Amino acid sequence: MTRPGTLLLALVLSLPATTLAAQDHASAPVTTSATDSGAAQGEHAPAADSAVAKVDIITPHITDGYAMELPYWKPPFAKHVCIGRHIGEHECGPLWDPVRIGPVTLQLSPTKHVVMLILAASLAAIVLIGTARAHTRHTHAAGRPQGFAAGLEAMVLYIRNVVIMPNVGPHGEGYAPYLLTVFFFLLFANLLGLIPYGATATGNISVTATMAILSLMVTEISGMRALGKGYWNTVFYWNRDMVLPMRIVMFLVMSPVEIISKFTKPFALAIRLFANMTAGHIVVLAFIGLIFAFKLPVGIAPLLMAIAIMLLEIFVSFLQAFIFTLLTSVFIGQMRVAHH
Repeated sequence: MTRPGTLLLALVLSLPATTLAAQDHASAPVTTSATDSGAAQGEHAPAADSAVAKVDIITPHITDGYAMELPYWKPPFAKHVCIGRHIGEHECGPLWDPVRIGPVTLQLSPTKHVVMLILAASLAAIVLIGTARAHTRHTHAAGRPQGFAAGLEAMVLYIRNVVIMPNVGPHGEGYAPYLLTVFFFLLFANLLGLIPYGATATGNISVTATMAILSLMVTEISGMRALGKGYWNTVFYWNRDMVLPMRIVMFLVMSPVEIISKFTKPFALAIRLFANMTAGHIVVLAFIGLIFAFKLPVGIAPLLMAIAIMLLEIFVSFLQAFIFTLLTSVFIGQMRVAHH
């Protein structure tokens, strides 16, 4: 399997496909035989073996593992680095032994996506804290923010005033820091998957599911705080406007629906983010594969299409972070004003 960071950099440098390093490869013998009149008489040409490399540029980029690629100055301009233990040539295993809690086995060793999540969180913290300090300096010096600080302030204010506050409802200022953190964290995690040697952690269903579970917890806690005892009306359907027999029937029918609906919302959040980030990368890598399969000049068309899809992926990275933040804000607002 060709490592995707190597492939992207090789594409930029216009290197031939044969210079790409293989992370895993398999070869199969190919036998050629004569097709002339001698073949009809049972005379076959000597068999010749040639290695046919099976290259997979998609799976390594969208799956997790215990190895990463780092830039290297020699062809193929990438170096295979294990996050865990070496268990063979170009093969890596977990760094730590699994933790067993009763019948449950947990593997807590860091992986490629864990590294990318830490990097995304670090970049978000550095950029936002650095921008806040620059904003303070510019405000004291010139009375207004300048440059990058001004642009990021406009983005923050838009997310806060247009997306978060109208949806979470009155007195929802306390939810703005969490939701802004979610937006920028997902944005950096999405964008890191578009650079060479990177990986899209949000293309991992475990990552998106964890983010969705956090949103579920914040949503339910917000409902408990805002509704008090009335929170239980969002779990058990009890309509006081109905007669008692009908009220009991609706309680038995609608209560399971109310409980299920609490989990379908975060499930939709997780699947939407995971599917969109994975699908775009598969399309880009498929077009890049066509470039090396057909070579130039036939490969010019896939190259242009890959560039177009890559530009679209940048937009999708912003869009998916925006949608996740928007829907979480809507769910919090619905819970805070929920009533029957």
